[in-house]
Amino acid sequence: MIDAKESSSPSVLRHLFHNETELRAGWRLFIFLVIVICLINANNVMTRHLLHHADDTTLFLVREVMDFLIFLFSSWIMGRIESRTIADYGLPWRLMFGIRFWQGFLSGFASITALLVAMRVAGVFHFGGIALHGADVSKWAIAYALVFILVALREEFRARGYALYTLSAGIGFWPAALSSSTFFGYSHHGNSGEDWIGLFNAGAFGLLLCFLLRRTGDLWLPIGFHMAFDWGETYFYGVADSGQTLPGHLLNSTPSGVVWLSGGTVGPEGSVLCTLLILLVWLIFAGWLREAKYPNLLA
Repeated sequence: MIDAKESSSPSVLRHLFHNETELRAGWRLFIFLVIVICLINANNVMTRHLLHHADDTTLFLVREVMDFLIFLFSSWIMGRIESRTIADYGLPWRLMFGIRFWQGFLSGFASITALLVAMRVAGVFHFGGIALHGADVSKWAIAYALVFILVALREEFRARGYALYTLSAGIGFWPAALSSSTFFGYSHHGNSGEDWIGLFNAGAFGLLLCFLLRRTGDLWLPIGFHMAFDWGETYFYGVADSGQTLPGHLLNSTPSGVVWLSGGTVGPEGSVLCTLLILLVWLIFAGWLREAKYPNLLA
């Protein structure tokens, strides 16, 4: 005679690991994180072995490229398991650098410009003179454009790619977006010169980009926005970006006055005016992009 408990064990186990259609979101996310962690550790060993004499710039670029490729490859593996594509996770290659990207780019550059103008009106920021001349203008402009395209691709797909999609399937989009953005803000805590306003604004910025993903259906507008905001800060206006000031900037701009308005060592992201800007940009986009298009959990 077969024990009823014994006969029901397979169905109990299946319910634990699967929902009506596939492996539960929590288990999928766990598998994804295991793959990512293993690849990151392997990459760290390889990098230390092969590039132990490399300069900081080379190490930075290698880290950005490899980190993006690790998340991309891990997402591809999960896509094969789930019968989904990278496009389902927010990165359709056929739309690469299309109109949404350029809408994001113009919006991002307009946003950092509006923020700095507001700070100038408040008397806590000063646009400096031209710092570059001749061929250096285009050389640094192109160099930083390439760097920040890479940074935006890496940060957007890492924070708002597979993990956000899968977490949304488990707990809903906005709880997943809030969790992702909280982690995104916290991930900036190691930057020199950061403070709590800067970390809060980094998280709020991440939540804004989640909203743009939600309303456009993919990451290309957020990538363009992110890239242009960073490019405008670091290259065009020459201000600190998340506590880091880099060489090769077009203008010699300087903050002054109280830190909570000027941003201090954090840069414009450390100003409460940036908080207000994020809210304003959110309202503008909410009026323009009215339909929720992401995630398509039935894909």
